[in-house]
Amino acid sequence: MTVSKTTFPTIVLVSASPRRRAILEKLGLPLVVAPAHVDEDAIPYSSPRELALKAAYAKIQARAHEWQNTILLACDTIVALDGHVFGKPRDYDDARQMLRRLSGRRHSVISGVAVKATPSSVLLDAEETFVTFRPLTEEQIDAYVKSGEPMDKAGAYAIQGLAGKFVANIEGDYWNVVGLPVEKLLEMLGQFIDVGHLRQAARNLRKDDI
Repeated sequence: MTVSKTTFPTIVLVSASPRRRAILEKLGLPLVVAPAHVDEDAIPYSSPRELALKAAYAKIQARAHEWQNTILLACDTIVALDGHVFGKPRDYDDARQMLRRLSGRRHSVISGVAVKATPSSVLLDAEETFVTFRPLTEEQIDAYVKSGEPMDKAGAYAIQGLAGKFVANIEGDYWNVVGLPVEKLLEMLGQFIDVGHLRQAARNLRKDDI
């Protein structure tokens, strides 16, 4: 399926993430948001990358029967350190524990991306970015957790928020850490539609936009 800019299709975003929605809207994509609940704890996996891919695929499959002749997009972002996956914290104490483990360490942020543009197949890929945290004090951790920001974020932090000051170095796609690997997504969408104008919009994305 290839379409012109004037007939650009609506993208069905299978995600409740306001950050993913904001990025896609900044790119100028027409959206319908249709989240799907997936129990990631029930997904068997042998590596963090496999979990991210399977979770994104499961989201697509949960909505595929409802949407025809359009493009479905799902993404699942996880944080991993030493092979251990950090999901969203269960409570404040769990968030503190995650941040203590990430303190002063280089960890991985992996997003699995699923795109369904044909009735019979789903395109899957993943992006990995490495993030190094500065050493954090207990006071910094406690103040950040009390802000409430970590509580719905994988790894208990939002790089585009207050936790940006914790980051010493990023290797790879910044937007992947926010929750949507923009370059990877455009590469995948480019197999079905004209993404030339989206690439220009991606170059104009700014951290303050999200």
